[in-house]
Amino acid sequence: MSGHNRWSTIKHKKAAADAKKSKNWTKLIKEISIAARSGGDPGGNPRLRTAIDKARGANIPTDTIDRAIKKGTGELGADSVEELVYQAYGPGGVAIVIELATDNRNRTAAELRKLLERQNAKIDPSGSVLHKFKKRGQILFDAEKQTEDAVTEVALEAGADDVRAEGDTIVVLTEPGACQSIKEAFEKKGMTPIDAEVGMLPELTVALNEKDAELIGRLVAALEEHEDVMNVYTNHEEGT
Repeated sequence: MSGHNRWSTIKHKKAAADAKKSKNWTKLIKEISIAARSGGDPGGNPRLRTAIDKARGANIPTDTIDRAIKKGTGELGADSVEELVYQAYGPGGVAIVIELATDNRNRTAAELRKLLERQNAKIDPSGSVLHKFKKRGQILFDAEKQTEDAVTEVALEAGADDVRAEGDTIVVLTEPGACQSIKEAFEKKGMTPIDAEVGMLPELTVALNEKDAELIGRLVAALEEHEDVMNVYTNHEEGT
C-alpha cells in the first residue's frame, strides 16, 4: 500500500510539473506570436529574438516556434490574441502592473477582477500606477559566475545605462531598444546572462510589513498562475 501511495505521489508531482511546463510553453508561444506582428525576422525584431531565445531555453521545438511566428505574421490566418495592461493596487498600497495576452477580453477581465478581489487588491481606474514605473531593459548575471567589475566593463563599452549588484545577481540596465544588442555584446565576450528582457521597473519602491509582504507574494503567485497573464510588476521592496 505504501508503494502505491508513493507511486501516486510521484505521478501527481509529475502531473503538476507537466502542467506548469505546459502553461509556461503556452505563454512563451503567445509572446512569439505577438512579437512577430512587428516583423517575422528576429534579426530586425529584438522582441522576437528575445522571445525565441526564451522558447529555445525552455526546449520548445523549432517547428512550434516557426508556427508561432507564422501565426503572428498572419501567414497562418489572423491572430485573435490581443495585449492588455491592467493597473491595480494591492495590500500595503503596492502598485501593480499586469500585462496580459488573451483571445477573450471579457472572460479575462472578469477572472482578473475576481482574482484581485480575493487577494485584497483592486483595479486602479485612474491609470496612476503606470506613472510609477519606467520601461527598461534588464540583463541578469549570476554573481557567483561573473564579477561586478567584469560586467561593468563590458556594460560601459556596450552603452548600458547602469549596473547594480542585487544579492546573488548582477543587473545591467539598458534602454529598451538596446537590450538585445547589449546582451549580444556580453555573449561575444563569453559572458552568458541568466536572463534578458524588457520590463517595467518601479521609479520608487515601498517597504512593507511582514503581513503585507506575505499577501503580495500570494497575489503575485496567483496572478502568474493565470494562463493569460504574461508579466507582473510591483513596486514593493524585495525582501520586505
